[in-house]
Amino acid sequence: MASYSSRVRADIARWTQAGLIDPPTADALTRDVEANQRRSLSFGSILAMMAALLFGAAVLIFVAANWEAIPRLARVAALFAIIIAGYVGGAVLKTRDHAAIGEALWIVAAAAFGGSIALIGQMYHLSGDEASALITWGAGTALAAVALRSNPLTVAAVGIADAWLLLTGFDYFRRTEFPHLFVIMAIVLFAISFWTRSQAARHLIILSVLFYLVLLVTRHDTLQVAIPLVVTSAVLFAAAIFAAEPVDRVLQLGGRLPLHALIGFLTGLAMIQFELAGENYNSGFGIASAIALAGIVAAIVLGGRESRGLRWVAYAGFAFELAIIYMVMLQSMLDTAGFFLAAAVLLGILALVIIRIEKRMRSPSVEGAAA
Repeated sequence: MASYSSRVRADIARWTQAGLIDPPTADALTRDVEANQRRSLSFGSILAMMAALLFGAAVLIFVAANWEAIPRLARVAALFAIIIAGYVGGAVLKTRDHAAIGEALWIVAAAAFGGSIALIGQMYHLSGDEASALITWGAGTALAAVALRSNPLTVAAVGIADAWLLLTGFDYFRRTEFPHLFVIMAIVLFAISFWTRSQAARHLIILSVLFYLVLLVTRHDTLQVAIPLVVTSAVLFAAAIFAAEPVDRVLQLGGRLPLHALIGFLTGLAMIQFELAGENYNSGFGIASAIALAGIVAAIVLGGRESRGLRWVAYAGFAFELAIIYMVMLQSMLDTAGFFLAAAVLLGILALVIIRIEKRMRSPSVEGAAA
């Protein structure tokens, strides 16, 4: 991204000198390039984040390995020193135009905070369990993200919340209650993501909510969860297509709400299909399958031109529908050889459909007609 920004700045200077653009326009373009450069995540930034995580892990492992040999006061002081040095040092580097290294130090501090909870709790025999520790770690990371207005820390807080949801949802902590608290976590973190300008966190939160609903099906009646999910997803998809600008101005998802809505729509219908699929074919399953196929076609027609990711999700959903329809409706009628023959035919049809759709999406005549 740095080389691209440099080329654009050079082009802006050349255009200004040639009289193609006026100085105010040149200044506006330069500011826009600089703003997008600050938000970009280069390969160097990714390496810095990975190095920061490895460094934080190394420090915590070293402290844990020598835990008994270090005096108690020195242990606490060392852990707090790492946290303070990470946050303060990162802030100083951010102000000196070293954003990648500064964010990396904040990640080190957040990792050190999580390790400190476990080590100090063990040292002083504090009451609580792993689930409470994860919640405390996530809350501390979220507060740091708000205070520092950090995109990576917001994503880290969402990741910690997801880890808590996953472990609690699968009874890793041997708790009987369902993790309904995640709904509040998701709402709070979604609000924080606007302050920290973390679009990635918003995408992750939406996908995490879908996973929460999948877990919720294991504790409640499937149709009570799946039907509202299908309806809500369809409404959001329609809003994202027919009122794209105002909706994206509110949610700030970079125009990817139709993609999330399609995933939610297909997820809800898959829940319904698994619920209705029995040993014998029934009309309910057929209706659900027809709605799924119609929704996939509508999604490609309405939003496929603007999003290749949406098209590939639709293709994957179409392949899933072919497979589940075969399993429920045709499995008892075909032997093993027939299965492979039917699978080959279905995959061939799927490939042909995808090829034709992709050609139409790239067709100049279609573009002219759409314009």
